[in-house]
Amino acid sequence: MRPYILPLLAVLAAGLAACQTLTPEERRARDEQTCTGYGFKRGTDGFATCLQRIELDRRAQARYDSDWVMADMAYNLNGPYYYPRYYRYRH
Repeated sequence: MRPYILPLLAVLAAGLAACQTLTPEERRARDEQTCTGYGFKRGTDGFATCLQRIELDRRAQARYDSDWVMADMAYNLNGPYYYPRYYRYRH
């Protein structure tokens, strides 16, 4: 591989990752738009509950993704093992 290709790919990957990151304000606006689309009105308990559930789902997904990454790393480093949530066996 040519020496300039790897740094170019790294810069390109970093640039693409930066494009997909939302600020907290943008994320909140999208969440509010989603809840409004479900028919909830701003300032109501249902609207607040909708926003809360979206955030709880986001946090649960982040925990799941983190658990999966850690389990996969441990499997790749140490071979077969038993993990409380994910079981992988080498055939």
